This record gives sequence, structure tokens and C-alpha cells, in this order.
Amino acid sequence: MNYRITNGSVSYGAETILEEINFNIKGKEKVAIVGRNGSGKSTLLKAIINNELLSEGVGTDRFSVYKECVKEIGCLEQINFEDDNITMLNEILKVYQNIIELEAKLESLVKQMQNNSSEELVKEYSKALDRYESLDGYTYKKEYETAINKFGFSDEDKNKKISEFSGGQRTKIAFIKLLLSKPDLLLLDEPTNHLDISTIEWLEEYLKNYQKAVIIVSHDRMFINKIVDKIYEIEYGLVIEYSGNYEFYEKQKRINYERQLKDFEFQQKEIKRLNDIADRFRYKPTKAKMAMSKLKQIERMVKVEEPNRYDLKSFNTNFNMNYESGNNVLKVKNLEIGYNNCLANISFELYKGQKLGIIGSNGTGKSTLLKTLMGIVKPISGEIEFGHNVLVGYFDQQMLGLDQEKTVFDDFYSEFPELTVTQVRNSLAAFMFSKEDVFKKVKMLSGGEKVRLSLSKILKRGPNVLILDEPTNHMDIIGKESLENMLACYKGTLIFVSHDRFFVNKIADSILSFENGKVNFYPYGYEYYLEKKENEILEPIKEEQVEKSGKQLYINPLKEKEKIERKIKKIEEEISKKESEVHKLQNELTKEEIYSDYIKTMEVQEKIDVLNKEIEEYMISWEEYQEKLSLLL
Repeated sequence: MNYRITNGSVSYGAETILEEINFNIKGKEKVAIVGRNGSGKSTLLKAIINNELLSEGVGTDRFSVYKECVKEIGCLEQINFEDDNITMLNEILKVYQNIIELEAKLESLVKQMQNNSSEELVKEYSKALDRYESLDGYTYKKEYETAINKFGFSDEDKNKKISEFSGGQRTKIAFIKLLLSKPDLLLLDEPTNHLDISTIEWLEEYLKNYQKAVIIVSHDRMFINKIVDKIYEIEYGLVIEYSGNYEFYEKQKRINYERQLKDFEFQQKEIKRLNDIADRFRYKPTKAKMAMSKLKQIERMVKVEEPNRYDLKSFNTNFNMNYESGNNVLKVKNLEIGYNNCLANISFELYKGQKLGIIGSNGTGKSTLLKTLMGIVKPISGEIEFGHNVLVGYFDQQMLGLDQEKTVFDDFYSEFPELTVTQVRNSLAAFMFSKEDVFKKVKMLSGGEKVRLSLSKILKRGPNVLILDEPTNHMDIIGKESLENMLACYKGTLIFVSHDRFFVNKIADSILSFENGKVNFYPYGYEYYLEKKENEILEPIKEEQVEKSGKQLYINPLKEKEKIERKIKKIEEEISKKESEVHKLQNELTKEEIYSDYIKTMEVQEKIDVLNKEIEEYMISWEEYQEKLSLLL
């Protein structure tokens, strides 16, 4: 499979959306398209599907579209339901029509061979069986059952009619059909939207092992990072290629920018120097020839273009809390949440400055917990106790606090009538609402713009506790990074629900996990939670292995204590050693030959980051062993 667009462009009317498209995907490549909201990512996907949207670009290469072995391009918009009265299972089974027909043929041939074992029938059966195996006939039932289960459908749902499902559920069914149809080129536009973490993790594995090419448009950085091997970035109307995953792209983008900027500045200085020489000596007879040679030297130069600055325009506000809360911020004890039935029983405590990430599957009670904390939903039983001087700011993912009929300015001003027009406009400008933008009606805003408006109002009140329900929905990557940076600097207490694992990993210092009908509190961050989860999976296997061996294990407390003390000592030595290495590297950064060279600086800083990460992991292990030791004393 090979699909290539050379020097293409896409325009709508007089407006050019993408002016130079050079795009190539082949074999089993997994490619991501990234860029700001409105940069043209979805437009590029449409052009890949419908080449009639393409015309010649501004580049020097001849415009062309080349396709080899691209029989089927699949995207979600192409999936439709012809009959709403068909069951979900029968709708999904349409994907396997060839296999089902082969099964029927094989059964028929087996019956025929019972009465007639002719060589012709045996050959036909053998040929059909080979075809059946090549289409993965032995595994297709497990494949669709797994997909149905991972997307949150039950066995009962399989026999429901399509008409009985909600719009969101119908989209998921269409998504399952798309994945299982296995087109030669699979196009996914924001595939992780509205999927919970467990489904996203399954989708990651599915796509990594997908035997054909995939193009993904997504703002989910961890999802992209785990799947793709090439990235195309759309910026300023151009499509720029980067080989590697998202981490490599981020690093390489910075390096390329710094290198080109340095080359450009160096060349500009050289041009100025040569021009100065030429201007100085061009009118002196003995030096005129030399002066002209300097001008010719400038003409012969291959000019280095000044690099475009990153398109980093995003909201940026240094908001202040009106006052600080007490040290004890929130105590939740045996809290049962739900509407008619109990969804979960929850207990945890939060202290000033903690940042709690709430994760789990859809429908398990995460948003219900936030609404219960806010008094929107009454608790079934249990205790909720907020501490002294707590002032809460609440972001609802439905953004119900926005008046759809008002303008941006009026919606903000109605909640802060004491502010002057200038103060209102400055507050809105910090969240990227400037000039005529403030006179847009709220109902005309995009999802990302509505999120920014909601946050601007919440933060203007100066809360010392933020409760946020899926704040990164509808945000592009730059917007997410801006929110991450803002929340990382926030001095108050934070409680948030999110399915964005990159966001959770960066912000949360503790995790509340809704899984398998239980709610567990993890006192450290997302990586600690993952480690504990892995141990929970491995522990029953180890126990089973011990039971099968028929041996009873006797733990000698004294020996166990000595063993743990040795491990603690070893960890302390490793921490000391790595801290010493960090100190040496930090000294390296102060040397001129290092800090004057961007690439060397990046290399040293990366080593420091790796060492700090290892120190952090050793510290977690050290605390765990100290806890085990205290139990033996």
C-alpha cells in the first residue's frame, strides 16, 4: 500500500486552507496529523478521501496524487445504518459477510462429502478452508465480542435494535464496524473523544497491531505517542513531516527551530559584514574590485529563511486566590453516591495544595461524585466535610453556566458588574477573546472557546479549590499544555475528572480510581497508580503458582527485616549516586561551551530529567519498604 500527495492544496472559495501538501503513507505505517484547532487537520483527511478537493499547491514540485493497492479507505463518516430495526450484533456481523458465507459453504460441503467423497468436492472444500483461514475465520467471533465488550456494551445490548441506542452509542457501534472492517487505509478523527481510559488502552493495542495503514487526528498526546511512527504537523498552511512518535516530534521541532534561527541570524550577520565592507571600499579605486566581490559573495549565498515562530497563541492568566483555605480541605467518609441506586462508596481526605485526579470508565460515578460534592446531587448516605475558608470554583463539562443568547462580553459582565469595560476586556483577552471576538454570541462559539469562557469566569472569582469535570475536552494540544502549566502553578487544591492520561500524569499527585465496582484512593501520581495496578494483576497469579506448587511459605520476621533493611540501604546508595550525577550535570550547564550550544544543552537536560525520574521512582520504593519495615517492628 502506498498513498502519496505531492504539492497539493485545498481551498474553499477564495480562502486557501492548506497551500502546500506533501504527504506520504505506505505499508503498515501509523501516522498522526497534529496542529491547532482550525489549522486544517480534518480538511486534510477529507482531501485524502476525496481527491477532487485538491488542486496545485505553491511548491515547485509537480502536483500529483499516487495510489498503489489502496482498495478501501475507511472513516467514521462513511459508516451508516440502513435499517434501524436490525439488532446491533447483526449490524456488526455485516462486516464479516464473506466469512459467514464461507462458513455456510463449508458446512454444506461437509454434508455433501458424507454421501460423496469425490476428489472434486475435497479440493473445493480444501480451497474454501484455506480462504476461511486467510480471512481469520477461526478468530472473528472472539474479535467482535472483545470489541463490543471493550466499548462498554453488554451481552443484552447485542440483541437490542439500533433504534434503541442513544446517539453516542450509535457512534460507538459505527466505530466498532469501522475497526472490524479493516480497510487498507484507516482514517480516525479524534477517536478517543468520549472513550474512557480502559477503552482507549484497548484501542491503542488494537491499532498498534493493525496490519494495515492508519492516519490519526488527535489531541491525545499519550495515545499518539504510543501508536504512531510518523507525524505530520499543519502550521501556517504548510504540512511538515517528522519521523518518530510525539515525544520525538516535540523535541525535533524545538531543535529544528533553534538550529534554523541560529543559521539565519549567523547568515544575516555575515551579510551585514560583507555589505559594510562593500559600502566602505566600493568608491576607492584600489579596493573597488574587492568590494564588488563581496557583493557577489552575498548573491551566491543560499539564503536561510527566518523560521516561523511556534503557533503558541493560547490563554495565559496568572489568577490569584481571594484567600487561602485551611490545611484540611475535604473529608469524604463512607459516601454513597448515585441517583436511584448506589454507584459507589467513597472515602478519602484532601489537604491544601493537593491535586486529585479522578479516573475510571464511563458511567461509574465520577461526574456524579463532583455533583454530589457541589450539592447538585444529594448523597445517599455518608459524610462530606469541607474545611475552613474553602472557596470552590466548579467547571461542569456541560458548561451550563453560559447564557447561549448573550455575547461573550455580556455573559462575562453579567457575573462581574463591578468591573469596568477595560477590566472585562482584559480578563477576556487573557483567554484569547479580543477585538470583535467579545461580541460573538455564546451559541456561535466552538467547544474549545466555550471551555475558555467558562474557565475565565470561574478563575476570576479567585477560588482556592477547583473542581473540574473533563476540562480538556474540545481543547487542542497547545490549549491543554496552557491549562497544564496554569494548574501546575496553582497554589490551591484541585479535584478533576479526566480521560486524558497525559494530563492526569502531569497534574495529579494522587488518584481516585473507579474500577470494577470499587473506588480506590492512591496517595501518589498516575505512574504509582499504574504500578499498583500491575501488582494487583500479578499478585493473584503468584498466589496461584504458590498454591499449585503445594508448598507453604514460612516468613521468618527477623530474616525478612534484614532483607528489607538491605534493600533500603541499596536504594539509599542509588539515590545518593544519582543525586551526585545530577549535581555534576547541573554544573555542566553552567559551562559556556554547553549553554551556548542549544543541542548540547538539550542533551544534558534530558540526562538530568531521566535521572530525576529514576530518583523519584527510587523514593517511592524507599517509602514502600519503610512501610513494610514498620509493620515488622
